[in-house]
Amino acid sequence: MGTSPNTLSPIAEADFTQTGYSYTLSLIQGKHKMVILYCLMEYEPVRFNEMRRYLGRISDKTLSMNLKELEHDGLIARTEYPQIPPKVEYSLTDLGTSLMEVLDQMCTWGEAHRPK
Repeated sequence: MGTSPNTLSPIAEADFTQTGYSYTLSLIQGKHKMVILYCLMEYEPVRFNEMRRYLGRISDKTLSMNLKELEHDGLIARTEYPQIPPKVEYSLTDLGTSLMEVLDQMCTWGEAHRPK
């Protein structure tokens, strides 16, 4: 049974960008953001060079940009200690911690379904 010419299908009026799914993806999109969040969940607080080693092949510029975006979005906190040499640590905010339930479920799904 099709729709009549005067009846629009539900998708005709839908806007994916206005969904919660789209918003969540906008916060964690990219190659490194979910790994950064996972690292902080497991090891926080983490310093910049520790994070870079954990991620492997990532430039300082790319890591710095991702950390700034995650901080801007309220998922991580940057704590700078006034000392020489400078010390900066990153940790999850309450909002970032609340997202870990979603990422943890992804991990659980991956463990259950990845080829052995």
